[in-house]
Amino acid sequence: MKGIQIKEYVNGPDDLKVTSLPTPTPKPNEYLIAIHASATNFFDLLQIRGKYQHQPPFPWVAGSEFSGTVVSAPSASSAPKYKPGDKVFGATQGGYATHVACTEERLRPVPRGWSFQDAAGVFVTAPTSYAGLVVRAGIKEGDWVLVHAAAGGVGLAAVQIAKAFGAKVIATAGTQHKLDVAKSFGADYAVDYKQKDWPDQVKKLTPKGRGVDIVYDPVGLIAQSMKCTAWNGRLLVVGFAAGDIEKLATNRVLLKNVSVVGLHWGMYAVNEPEMVEKVWDGLFKLMDEGKYKGTVFSDQEYVGLESVPAALKALGGRESWGKVVVKVPQEGQSKI
Repeated sequence: MKGIQIKEYVNGPDDLKVTSLPTPTPKPNEYLIAIHASATNFFDLLQIRGKYQHQPPFPWVAGSEFSGTVVSAPSASSAPKYKPGDKVFGATQGGYATHVACTEERLRPVPRGWSFQDAAGVFVTAPTSYAGLVVRAGIKEGDWVLVHAAAGGVGLAAVQIAKAFGAKVIATAGTQHKLDVAKSFGADYAVDYKQKDWPDQVKKLTPKGRGVDIVYDPVGLIAQSMKCTAWNGRLLVVGFAAGDIEKLATNRVLLKNVSVVGLHWGMYAVNEPEMVEKVWDGLFKLMDEGKYKGTVFSDQEYVGLESVPAALKALGGRESWGKVVVKVPQEGQSKI
């Protein structure tokens, strides 16, 4: 197979090289998957530099999110969920390759009518946004929801999920193009958060200027967002894309009568595994109803593992929106 193997930490995407590697031999509980598309994530950039909390022992294959077809099912299972030829998507270490070995709980079936590219970028972002809005923030019809970095991967997921639940959505982003993208995925209003008075702009959009009921924040804007949060509001801490971990004045949490709620989706499998299936059931329902679609960055196409460095640079340079996905042609397939 071909893949991007890491033998030592690198300075950045330009140092990544595609090499020929042995096709992984799946353990008795693993599937072998032929990858047709790989999605990029910020943690991939951290991992190749040695700056992520989960660093595998050298050598390892970079990447995580993928979609593809089942080559072989687990030998230890008498009733595997997927059979050879089935289309699946998932995430496990080694997504930047033509093949990967993966356990069943890390896989889901490609939704009806979806392309490999669309499915490749769903495994991390969609459940993060669903668990945040539905499980943690209790979203309901009529809520006003502020989604920060709304044109990003989790942002566009959050916009669609909020709209599906009957909420009004105010999206923030830093460029006009990204604001337009957020609106094209269903956001009702769009505000540039590079403008200093953005909290005032958000508040003015809400009924009688009361503020928003839910803040979805993958950036690190909780303190400023409190200026435009309604009584009984819920502020979701999803991530810190801005880089700094915020410090919070807890007296304001009390005075505004709001909840600041964390979401650590990756740990649900350990601490609350029964919720994982409920979240995926909810997402597949939205997909089947046509209320949730893929969020692949379509301004530019990335084909072949050789284009992973360019895709990661587009992601890291913040010039992309949605999910930056690389098509991975299998042996003998053309790159068209």
